[in-house]
Amino acid sequence: MTQNVVLETINLTKRYAGTRGHPGRLALNRLSLTVQRGEIFGYLGPNGAGKTTTIRLMLDLIRPTEGSVRIFGLDAHRDAVSIKRMVGNLPSEVRLWDHLTGLQVLRYLCRLRPGCDFRYALELAERLNLNLNVSVRNYSTGNKRKLGIIQALMHKPQLLIFDEPTMGLDPLVSHTFNQLIREVRDEGRTVFLSSHVLSEVEQVCDRVAVLRDGTLQAVERISDLKNVLYRWVTLVTRAPLEPREFMALPGVNDAQRIDKGIRICVTGSLDPVIKLAARYPIDDLSVEQPTLEDFFMTFYGQTTHD
Repeated sequence: MTQNVVLETINLTKRYAGTRGHPGRLALNRLSLTVQRGEIFGYLGPNGAGKTTTIRLMLDLIRPTEGSVRIFGLDAHRDAVSIKRMVGNLPSEVRLWDHLTGLQVLRYLCRLRPGCDFRYALELAERLNLNLNVSVRNYSTGNKRKLGIIQALMHKPQLLIFDEPTMGLDPLVSHTFNQLIREVRDEGRTVFLSSHVLSEVEQVCDRVAVLRDGTLQAVERISDLKNVLYRWVTLVTRAPLEPREFMALPGVNDAQRIDKGIRICVTGSLDPVIKLAARYPIDDLSVEQPTLEDFFMTFYGQTTHD
């Protein structure tokens, strides 16, 4: 492992035990990938693809059938205690002490973590708009998620592992979370972010690994994905728009007249379309993001399956 590699999986495989006559389910199949220091690394795949299994193996919560994980050059199983001092984790389901307030939970966890600055925890709560004087049992799902984010970040670990971090959060809080993990990256720390939401990964990640049915499909830079992914742009206008004008622009694959406007399929940058549209009186503009299934169809030329 080189100095800049923070996390590495080597032929990581997990098969869950089956019943008599059945071999069991293969949840992860010979996963090999590396995550570099100072990057936000996305781990993308539909629900059931094996993302959470991977994270549990990284954290030594379950053991691999084959293969291994190394974090900061240490073995994830043999050196699990040392690794956990350097890692912050947000699981897909946040379970904390219901009888405590958010403030009490953070105080307790901060005392357990070397180098934890409780003032930073309070700053995070303010930025995420979380009232810490409420008991955990009375928190909404979104507020429990906020508390989980704070406990993962507050001791400023060198590696953060997030499993579906923005699930249950409103768009404004999701935006704040994205700002926070960009700050982590700017400080030279590393983020591993698992999600099934393509737009979430696209907004913040430097690279992304694509997992399907437990098998790694590819590892790509986000800039490369953006050159392939298409979006549908809908322009609503009082003036008639000519599809041929838009078809002549770079990155435009299709343009169709619709009632009161035009619908345009764009790959790559939206800038040429926006500049041409600015010549007309536009009443409304919307951009339809591709779904995860669309992503697989356009990037790999095949549909997803369970």
